[in-house]
Amino acid sequence: MEQTKLASLRRYNDISQKEMGELINVSEATYRNKEKGITQFKATEMFIIANRFGKKVDDIFLPPNFIKHEVSNKEVS
Repeated sequence: MEQTKLASLRRYNDISQKEMGELINVSEATYRNKEKGITQFKATEMFIIANRFGKKVDDIFLPPNFIKHEVSNKEVS
């Protein structure tokens, strides 16, 4: 899943993908793939990023209305 909230937050704070990669100790290309959803962020990386922005992991990495969406899908099944 593409991390659109993370990308928006990063751009709003004028932080490059290279800087974010350095923050979580991966290359810029690896970070870019994670932000695009090609590869997944590790839990430790999510916590480091959330801490950097002073937010909860859920606020950055879960889609909006995640719980409502998941509950609705389970009720339909």
